[in-house]
Amino acid sequence: MELLCVQAAEAQATAAQAYALVSTTKNFRMSADGNFFSTTEFDFEAGHNSHDLIVEVRDSQGLRASTSLQVNIVNINDETPRFTSPTRVYVIPEELGPGTIVANVTAEDPDDQGFTSFLLYSITTVNSYFMINQLTGTIQVARRLDRDAGELRQNPTISLEVLVKDRPFGGQENRMQITFKVADINDNPATCSTFTFSILVPERAAKGTSLLDLNTVCFDGDSEAPYSQFNFTTPSGVGSSSRFLQDPAGSGKIVLIGDLDYENPNNIYLYVLTSPENEFPLLFDGLPYVFNVSEISPAGTRVGQVRASDKDFPQSSILYSISTGGASLRYPNIFWINPKMGELRLVTKVDYETTPIYILRIQATNGEDTSSATVTVNILDENDEKPICIPNSYFLAIPVDLKVGTNIQNFKLTCTDRDSSPRSFRYSIGPGNVNSHFTFSPNAGSNVTRLLLATPFDYTGGLDTNWDYNLLIYITDDNLLSSRKKAEALVETGTVTLSISVIPHPTTIVTTAPRPRITYQILKKNIYSPSAWYVPFVITLGSILLLGLLVSLIILLAKAIHTHCPCKTGKHKKPLVKKGAKMKSTKGEVVVLLGQNMNSTQKLEPEGGKIPYRKCHSGESLDPKELH
Repeated sequence: MELLCVQAAEAQATAAQAYALVSTTKNFRMSADGNFFSTTEFDFEAGHNSHDLIVEVRDSQGLRASTSLQVNIVNINDETPRFTSPTRVYVIPEELGPGTIVANVTAEDPDDQGFTSFLLYSITTVNSYFMINQLTGTIQVARRLDRDAGELRQNPTISLEVLVKDRPFGGQENRMQITFKVADINDNPATCSTFTFSILVPERAAKGTSLLDLNTVCFDGDSEAPYSQFNFTTPSGVGSSSRFLQDPAGSGKIVLIGDLDYENPNNIYLYVLTSPENEFPLLFDGLPYVFNVSEISPAGTRVGQVRASDKDFPQSSILYSISTGGASLRYPNIFWINPKMGELRLVTKVDYETTPIYILRIQATNGEDTSSATVTVNILDENDEKPICIPNSYFLAIPVDLKVGTNIQNFKLTCTDRDSSPRSFRYSIGPGNVNSHFTFSPNAGSNVTRLLLATPFDYTGGLDTNWDYNLLIYITDDNLLSSRKKAEALVETGTVTLSISVIPHPTTIVTTAPRPRITYQILKKNIYSPSAWYVPFVITLGSILLLGLLVSLIILLAKAIHTHCPCKTGKHKKPLVKKGAKMKSTKGEVVVLLGQNMNSTQKLEPEGGKIPYRKCHSGESLDPKELH
């Protein structure tokens, strides 16, 4: 691959010059005419990224000169990000609160060794239980993990594919599979479907007779042992211990161990039970529900609380859930509600620019009644978006004698901000603007600005010694804020990087360390833009009209020449009077000749019996019929 063309100044322009590399290298070669080539593929990540070479030039007289040449290998985005987190399987307990961090996926980009890598993480597997922070790679719980219900009771394993990219579009990417195993905890109490039993036993029943197996009516909602197991206490009551017993102990199997005597009044028990009825409906308190939350609030922030109740006694436990609303394309659940307390919290950060308002439908149930309420959550706008500019990095080359005030290569920045006015932008140049040579105009109040040369370069006077400038541009969205508001409000700042190289004038003496003389070849290409279709059309139509005009003028010119050109001089092929013809009386007769060259009618007298005639001029001819 040709890298550049090296030329050396020679006092005698006719002297031949030959170039050669003095340094021994397998990576480069130079042709005799000064063209510099690479002979191998370079790998920035392999290490050796800078090469110092010596170039020698000789003329036909044997005179030599040499110069140093430094070749720097520029890093490009050609490496795939690598995952550095070793864990692929995570065991987590059920019922973790939304927003709880359960894993931390990390990766590195070989292209950015020694620098802070800018990587983006995402989960490609469709799931509703987990979400990932796209900048840090931390995985958080997005919704309730109930090991004892739904799909998790059948299969507590959740597999996800994590994608990491080194830029939002068109970059390098890598994928990794991770697995979460949801472990059971003892979060469900044992319960029974029946609490009162009536058993008819003959008074002569033998000892050891099985009376009741409580395992058939009692159960535990937990999925796995030992949390799904339970035992029973010894039966209590007056005289029960001498007649009834669990066999084996704690098994819930009740057997007869004593005598039953129907006639004994001590064996007669009377139970009176009152069963409650559902007389009152379940209603939400404090309607309507309208909550406000800032878009910069972190996950887990409390949004508000709903409460439902009824007047029935005893009070039944109420469970709350979100039936509809509170979802986005990116997150299936934006909000979480405490099922027992009715407290509404954020699962993830919200964004005013994406969705400024959420309408939720909250459902409450107590096992007998169900009620619903509408909750409106307003997202409060904050200045949390950074200005984004196009381009965000650029390289410029300018001549050393560029005039002050010139828009450098017509370069301009066009910036946008999702939550700020275009007039709010303020531009400033950070490190790299040595001697303040560069400035932006306008420097505030517009989303479009241009790069200008503010002060001239002075290399001959020694003021300037730097030929390459790396500028860091700050774009701040606080131009419309007063100083008091700036202290209270959020201010976001975007950045743009510019690399500017000053091209020396051929007569400029560089005062810095010796640099190789490089001839910059500027290639210009005329690239046709489809939007300029009318240009070739207008040119073609104009050419056709001009060609038609020229042909018309040539035809008119030919006709004029043909009309006015003189006829050839010579004798008439046919005489006006035939030979041997006799003329009639001649004297006194008049022949009238009409022609262009005759100003008046002339009388011609016959001489010797012949009629004289005159040849035509300028294309005229005489017709014998015109003779009288």
